[in-house]
Amino acid sequence: MTAQSSAARAQQSQRTARIRVGSAPDSWGVWFPDDPQQVPWQRFLDEVSASGYDWIELGPYGYLPTDPAQLSDELAARHLRVSAGTVFEHLHRPDSWDDVWRQVSDVASLTKAMGGTHVVVIPDVWRDHKTGDAVEPRQLTDEAWQRLAHGMDQLGKAVQDEYGLSIAFHPHADSHVGYQKDIERFLGETDPAYVPLCLDTGHVSYYGGDNLDLIRRYPERIGYLHLKQVDPAVIERVHTEDIPFPQAVQLGAMTEPPQGVPDLLPLLEAVEELGLDVFAIVEHDLYPCDPDLPFGIAQRTHRYIGGCGLRSMEIGTPRTHTTAKETQA
Repeated sequence: MTAQSSAARAQQSQRTARIRVGSAPDSWGVWFPDDPQQVPWQRFLDEVSASGYDWIELGPYGYLPTDPAQLSDELAARHLRVSAGTVFEHLHRPDSWDDVWRQVSDVASLTKAMGGTHVVVIPDVWRDHKTGDAVEPRQLTDEAWQRLAHGMDQLGKAVQDEYGLSIAFHPHADSHVGYQKDIERFLGETDPAYVPLCLDTGHVSYYGGDNLDLIRRYPERIGYLHLKQVDPAVIERVHTEDIPFPQAVQLGAMTEPPQGVPDLLPLLEAVEELGLDVFAIVEHDLYPCDPDLPFGIAQRTHRYIGGCGLRSMEIGTPRTHTTAKETQA
C-alpha cells in the first residue's frame, strides 16, 4: 500500500468513525437496584448531566424509574439520552434460558422505549458480588463453555429479532470470561453477527490483558466500549492475595484517568483509525463510596477525555439541569 493510499484510508476512517462518550450509574457507585449505600437516582441524573455527559446507561434494572413516560421526562429535563441497558447472564448453567430471557426482556423493552441501541450483557460472577464468597467453580467445563457460547448466540439473535437492539458481551472480573485467553475463546466460539463485544478497558487490564491488541485483531467484534483504568499496584496485590472483586474496588483497584492503566488515548485513536462507530461509556467502579465523591471524579474524567482531541469524538459540555417538574410547569 502506498503512503498516499494509506493516508487516504486514514482520512476516510476519521470521517466514518464516531465515538459517543457517556457515563453510567456505576460511576456513582451504583451496583444494585435499591441499596441504602447508593446515591438516589435523581442525584445521579443531576450530576451526570452537570458533568457534561449526554449519554447514560440505565444501570441495574429498577434503579432508574422503569415507567417509560416518567423516565423520558426526567432524562429530557437534563438533556440526557440512553445508549444501553445492562443485565447479568448465567447461560453457562443448565436450563437457564427462561430466567435470563425474562431479565433481558425487561431491560431491552425499557432500553428500546428510551431510544437506546444496546443491551450490555455481563456474565454472572463466580464469587458473590457483595461478600466475595465463591458460589460456583472458578473455571468452566468445556460443556459449560458450549452452553455459554450457544446461549449468547441465541440471546443476541433474539434481542435483534424481538427488540431491534444489539447485545454487547462484557467480560468482567471474577467472571468466567475475564482473562484475554478467555475473551479470545469466547470470540472464537460465538457468532459475530449476533455477539459483539463490549470492551471494558479496565476489566481487561485487571487481568493483564492487552486492550489495543484486541481492538486491532478483532475490529469487527468491537461493538461498544467501557472506559476505565486500574491502579497497577493495587491490582498486583489483588492477584497476589486472591482478593475478590468487591474488596478490590474498595481498595482502589479502579482509578480515574490518567492515573492508571491502560492509557486511553492510544485506544481511542485506534478506534478512530479503524473507523468504528461506538459508544464509549465511562465507568468507575466505586461501590460503596462517599456520595460526595463521584461528581468530582466525573468532572475531571470528562475534562480529560474531552481533551484527547479526537475528531470523531462526540462529548457534551457541563450544564445546569432543570427537573422534569420545572420543565412541565
